[in-house]
This record gives sequence, C-alpha cells and structure tokens, in this order.
Amino acid sequence: RRVFLDTHALVCLLEENGFTTQQSEVVVSALVKIMDTNLDMIYKDMVTKVQQEIALQQVMSHIGGVKKDMIILEKSEFSALRSENEKIKLELQQIKKQVMDEITKVRADNKLNLNLEKSRVKELHAQQDRALTQTDRKIDTEVADLKTMLESHKLDNIKYLAGSIFTCLTVALGFYRLWI
Repeated sequence: RRVFLDTHALVCLLEENGFTTQQSEVVVSALVKIMDTNLDMIYKDMVTKVQQEIALQQVMSHIGGVKKDMIILEKSEFSALRSENEKIKLELQQIKKQVMDEITKVRADNKLNLNLEKSRVKELHAQQDRALTQTDRKIDTEVADLKTMLESHKLDNIKYLAGSIFTCLTVALGFYRLWI
C-alpha cells in the first residue's frame, strides 16, 4: 500500500537545485507524508478483492431473483395475453359470421328487389307495346277510313263534275240549236 520513492535521490536533486540538506529533507518528508495521506484516502474508498467478490455475488443473487420474478411475470402475462387473444379471436369469428349473414341477407334483398324491378319494367314495356299497338291500329283504321272517305268524295266530285259538264254541254247544245 505504500509508494516506493527514492528519497535520497530526491534530496540530492533538490540540493543540486539550490536547497540546503535540511530543507531538502523537510520537503521530501512532507512530500512522503502527503503521498501516504493521499494513498490512505484512496485506499479507504477502495475495496478488497474478497469484498468485491462478495458484493458481486450479492448483486448476482439479486439479479437471479429478479430474473426468476421476470420469468414468472412473463409467463403469467403471456398466459393472460394468450387467453385474451383467444377471446378476441372468438369474438372476431362471431362478428365475421354476423357480417357474412348480414351480407347474405342484403344480397338476397337486393336480388329480390332487382327481380321485382325487372318484372315491373317488363310489364311497363308490355303495356307500352300494347298501347303502341292499339294506337297503331287506331291510326291505321283512321287512315283507312279517311282513304275510303276520300275515295267516296272523289267519286262524288267526279260524278258532280261529270254531271256539271254534261249539264253545261246540254245547255250549250240547247243554245246552239236555238241559234242555229
């Protein structure tokens, strides 16, 4: 625990640099005391190897205890998480089944509504086709009636025209005969 220092060499060095022998010895003595005091202070804060090993064993035993506690906690937390995960999986499957049922219902409703709308549209088209057919028939009938009436008026006009022409000819012949 002591520092080995060549005090005689240090005294000689101080004497060479202008110190007296008594001064050099006093300086070296004070220096040795200061160093011893400093080393004592340093060694007070230090531990021996045995003390260090004991402290290390205590720390390691504490660490081992903490590790065991961590493993126990981990296992309990892991099992709790696993059971919670299973619950969530079951709930998710139930929700998925409900969603699939709702989707099936909505699809069926939509198909039914679509089929109803298709039948309504077909019926509406059929009614429109019937109405168009009836309208076409009425128009054809009216056109035929008008053609017939036009022909009859045409014949009447031709008769009246022919009659008027013959009458005019007769009158003209009558005047022609009278004057001749």
